[in-house]
Parts: sequence; structure tokens; C-alpha cells
Amino acid sequence: MRRALPQLVLRWHVLALVRQHDPQLAALGVTQIEGDLDQPDTLARLAGISDAVIHSAPPPPQGTGDTRTRNLIAVLQRGKSLPRQLVYISTSGVYGDCGGTRVSETRMPAAKSARAARRVDAERRLRQFGRRCRVSILRAPGIYAADRLPLERLHKGLPLMLHAEDSHTNHIHAEDLGRACIAALARGRANRVYNVNDDSSLAMGEWFDALADAFALPRAVRLPREEVRRAVPPLQWSFMNESRQLDNTRMKRELHLRLRYPTVTEGIAAAILEEASCSG
Repeated sequence: MRRALPQLVLRWHVLALVRQHDPQLAALGVTQIEGDLDQPDTLARLAGISDAVIHSAPPPPQGTGDTRTRNLIAVLQRGKSLPRQLVYISTSGVYGDCGGTRVSETRMPAAKSARAARRVDAERRLRQFGRRCRVSILRAPGIYAADRLPLERLHKGLPLMLHAEDSHTNHIHAEDLGRACIAALARGRANRVYNVNDDSSLAMGEWFDALADAFALPRAVRLPREEVRRAVPPLQWSFMNESRQLDNTRMKRELHLRLRYPTVTEGIAAAILEEASCSG
């Protein structure tokens, strides 16, 4: 969400919940409120102070539900007035494995991992809250930017699947996700879900090949699916094992979002320029 802050502070008085004071946020003019979504007794100051909320905190790493979202909703409900709207950044992982088919927001969640199941729980809680406040849910896939590229995987030389057995993957540049949040604040419909992804249509191996070529790294070796499963960490396999192609039609039609990075080609090129400017 940091990438959206320069635009947000031009239109809003922005408050941010932080575990500890952040000088970078202060430099942007953001008012910081120290608290922790894992500790409900630290959240009292959030009650009744916000006209709109962007909720981007992930669920806790363990458990069957999202206690952080539960705690946030509880304190918002204690205020004399509720926020008019809330935007939540969820994940496309709630769909589970779709066998590479095209997926719209009308598809029922079928989370396969405990991590994604906690996101489903968060969405359920927020939909209930959405009876009293306009809630928009943004389901984002792989978020990337110059400082969020999986180059370490290429450095480690971990294998990828043969193209014929590969999974379809989806992406969104972090800047476009931030812009989607701002668009949802302005135009998001009540209790409405939006796939927020770019127009790329890639197999996972094609994504990593594009990164390898752009950063002059060796391409990963391709192996049969079962061999890859045995060679990569379980958490990484849980991402590789799910295949779907997200339909972003609703995002474009209702949020009127024009992507700055419509494919990973533009996003990777921008990442290279950003890295060069930082190193220079």
C-alpha cells in the first residue's frame, strides 16, 4: 500500500496503523497510530475516526480463521460512526486450483491451503460487516515490483515444470494494485469482489524465463511435475500446484482502472529502470 500513499495523501487525511513509528510515513504526512491487530487492547484509538478504510494486513500465519480481520471489525463497530467504505486486499488463492480455466468473480471460493482458507474467513467476516458499510474485496494474484521479484529462486536454481504440465499464473504490479485500491474507494460497489490482475496470460515457467532473460540469469531447468514437487519447498509447491487464469473484466468495467503496467513485459522493464536508478 505504500505505493498508493503519494496519491492518497493528496485527497485524504491518511491515518496508518503501525506497530512502531515509521519515519518514511511521517515524511509523507501520514498520521501514525501505534497498535497491533494481534493485540485487540491496542486498537481502541481506531474506533470512529475513519471515513474510509483500506485493510491490507494478511491473516496470521496459523489458525483456521483471520483473527486480525475479526479484531479490526470489532473495534470499527465500537465507534459512534462506522466508516462509509472499506477496501480489503485479498488473494486469488481463495479460488484454489481451477485447472487452468478462466476464472471470474462469480466462481465460488475453494481454498486448498490453510493460508487461503484464512483469507476466505476474512472475506466472510467482511461481507457480514458489509451489511453496514460499503465493502469492496480485491482479489490479487502475484504482486510484483522492483523490490518484489522472485530472483532468489532463479539464483538457487530450483526447477520448473515442463511446459505441457505447467500451471497458469497471474500477476499485478504493486503500483497498479495501489491504484486499484484508490479506484475502489471511489467506485467500488457494496459487497463486491474484483479480480485485480494484469492482462498477461502466462505459464509459470514463462514468467520465470522472462525474469531470467531480463536480469541475465540462467533459465531454470524444466522437469516433470512430480520431480519438481519433490525438489521444491512445500510452501512454494502450494503456489506452483494451483493453475487459473483470472478474468479482470469487472475491474476494468466497474472500477475504470487503466493499468499502468498491462503486462509483465512493461512491469519488468520498469523494474530494471528502477533498479538502475537506485544503483546509480
